[in-house]
Amino acid sequence: MESSKQAALPPPPGLIATFTKGFDAIANNVAVIVLPLLLDLFLWLGPHLRLKQLLAQLFAEFSSLAAPPASLGLDPAQVQQVWAQFLDQFNLFSLLRTFPVGVASLMSGRMPIQTPLGSPLGLEAASFFNVLGWWLALAITGWLLGSVYFYWVSGVALKPQPRSFAQSIIQAILLSAIWLALLFFFGLPAFLFFSVLALISPLLAEAAMLVVGLLSLWLALPIFFSPHGIFAYQQNALISILNSLRMVRYTLPVSGLFLLSTIIISQGLDFLWRTPPENSWLTLVGIAGHAFISTAILATSFIYYRDVNAWLQAMAEQMKKQTTSLGV
Repeated sequence: MESSKQAALPPPPGLIATFTKGFDAIANNVAVIVLPLLLDLFLWLGPHLRLKQLLAQLFAEFSSLAAPPASLGLDPAQVQQVWAQFLDQFNLFSLLRTFPVGVASLMSGRMPIQTPLGSPLGLEAASFFNVLGWWLALAITGWLLGSVYFYWVSGVALKPQPRSFAQSIIQAILLSAIWLALLFFFGLPAFLFFSVLALISPLLAEAAMLVVGLLSLWLALPIFFSPHGIFAYQQNALISILNSLRMVRYTLPVSGLFLLSTIIISQGLDFLWRTPPENSWLTLVGIAGHAFISTAILATSFIYYRDVNAWLQAMAEQMKKQTTSLGV
């Protein structure tokens, strides 16, 4: 009797079948990749908003006051070279790629400085207040575009009942703001702590960062799935976060394997998409390939989220029946 009850328990969703459904959904609705395509084309061929003049002056003043401690093993000339290269490449418009709700982008991480049309138009931020204003505007725009992108992809992947577009957008922006506030609340003190710790003992700082890195990997799962309840079940931001935590709690091994699979696929193929030089039109192939794969992975994550929650619900009902029958 016990074995028959155990055999009746539903199996968890299979990863291969889930990925197949996600990729098929996007292949049959390829228009949904238009937002990642447009964002990457803008970051590649459009104007670049730089902080070079503003931060170069600040770095020069800081360098004249203090040099890196010898205990860190940093060459001042090498640090200056790396800093100069970063300022040449950094494009403030890359902040349009927001997390965890955001439009997938290849160029936001690559930050090209050459195009087939020559050097892009360069704009300079005039002041730190100007940078703050741009940052707020770009973050809000990125959240809005990301919310539209998630709404579109979830509709293609899940084909849910009619949903409130406005409610989904508002809750997704609220969720992004919550995670950003938590990042500042915990991230800034952590940054200051590690900076002081590195001055005292670089080895101790590396060990502490390793521990925090492992903890961050554990937190990546609930963060990754936190927006899904908003678009799949019309939940508010807080309920969606709590539901993500509950789901990960009961499905940590399989959900961890799913997230690892998505990272391997996306990051592995990113090496291929970045192969063409940034001043070659072949980069268009990389942009299109990245847009399709990233969107397909997002669709797969929505299908996985729905199926895992349905499986958990079925498991809970089955266990409740078993408990009731044993009690009788």
